[in-house]
Amino acid sequence: MKMAPHMMAPAFKTVRDLLKEKLNELQCHFTWDPQKETADLDDMMYRLQDSIDLNLKYKGRSYNQLAFVNCLQGNCEEAIQNLKEAEKILRENHKDAFKRRSIITYGNYAWVHYHMGQLDKAQSYLDKLEMICKPLTVGPCYTAMIPEVYGEKGWSLLRSAALYYEEAVECFEKALEKDPDNTEWIMGYATVLYRLESIPENCKSSQSMNHLQRVLELDPDESLAMVMLALKLQQIKQKKEANELVERALQKSPDVPKVLRNAAKFYRLEQAVEKAIELLEKALGITPMNSVLHDQIAMCYRVQLLELFKNPLCSDPQYPKFQQKMVLINHCKHHFRKAFEHRPKTATKSQLDYADICIRNGEHSEAAEAYSKLLKLEGIRPENMQKIYLQAGIFQMYRRKSDSNAVNLFQKGMKIKNNTNDWKLCYKHLDKWVNRKLCRDAHDSKALGVKGFLHQMDGHKSEAIEDFEKALEFDPSNVEYLSALCELRLSFEEHREL
Repeated sequence: MKMAPHMMAPAFKTVRDLLKEKLNELQCHFTWDPQKETADLDDMMYRLQDSIDLNLKYKGRSYNQLAFVNCLQGNCEEAIQNLKEAEKILRENHKDAFKRRSIITYGNYAWVHYHMGQLDKAQSYLDKLEMICKPLTVGPCYTAMIPEVYGEKGWSLLRSAALYYEEAVECFEKALEKDPDNTEWIMGYATVLYRLESIPENCKSSQSMNHLQRVLELDPDESLAMVMLALKLQQIKQKKEANELVERALQKSPDVPKVLRNAAKFYRLEQAVEKAIELLEKALGITPMNSVLHDQIAMCYRVQLLELFKNPLCSDPQYPKFQQKMVLINHCKHHFRKAFEHRPKTATKSQLDYADICIRNGEHSEAAEAYSKLLKLEGIRPENMQKIYLQAGIFQMYRRKSDSNAVNLFQKGMKIKNNTNDWKLCYKHLDKWVNRKLCRDAHDSKALGVKGFLHQMDGHKSEAIEDFEKALEFDPSNVEYLSALCELRLSFEEHREL
């Protein structure tokens, strides 16, 4: 006899299940986003290893995050070694505050042992956390939301992907509420604001400048803050002060790749491209696998290349300018390729730039292959995917002369996110194509359908309905137009009833 659902006994929880419930209460890399499906683990591995090898500040933080990455990749023994290093560094650098600083490390230990099936060891770290956290919080006994936890979480999110920057801002704000003069958290806060301000669609004000200035008030030797502040001052035309900051930073930290990279960007924007290349070459000598450095040096060579294209002699193999052009093209291709070699999902811009150089050199098959690979990528941020659709569409329309492929790509780009510059460019190319086609043939069903799509995207429903109805007169069995028309009519009726 079957029991009724409401009479069934509750599912029995194993020791592992109960332990997992406790682990989910922790504050550590295993309970924070990003998770495995959203993080580019290979790219993160390279960057974390670089920061460890360079013996930069806060190396314990890098070991902690590296343990998380290694565990996700199945390297649990390595993860334990990473955590031992993190623990050792924290004991040396934060003697009086070691317990507060160890909350995340011990949480990571517990999770790694859980993944290794070592449940007793995982529980022992939970016991340690309970001892540490009880005096610090009235909340869950295995964690404490203190500045050290918020700050570490902020840095972890900052290192992961732009998708998590807004959450990182909140973490640093909470860390600074109770510890307002902590340069580690102020620098993290300034860095995430700086990155958000660099995203064109964000229209953020320059809040990062105030925080970078505050970092330098508290720590006048923070060279990374100097070059970041210099780049912000450059934007508002305060060239003299910006130059002085860059020179000071290079004197204090002549061998730190991040300082060299940002200084190189400053000089590139000042049109001192040779100086920028010199600094980037030096940085690459220290961290040869650094993809961002490769991207930056490729951009420098591209500046020189675009300037050379203005000289008509660069097209004639008989002149030295032609050989110079070929050398620059090879430099650009080499470094852009290196930039996305180990991070195809996150370095989409480098791949688009690589394709552009191929097009400029008449290598259309190589460019087509680059676009094909980009279009097959999964898990790409929407705005990056929109840019891929736009650039691939332009290539198909104007280089391959394939209108159908181009229209399809532009439409996909418009379906992602509107009010961006790339959305507007997709619209512009489609509108131009529609007008050209309808001038030649007012009964072109494809052009009428795309015109309807554009009106639909614009929110002009009655015009869209009219266009799709016309398109169906000449292509009555088109399922796409029928579906769009039904959706529009239904939406139109619902709106009228309101």
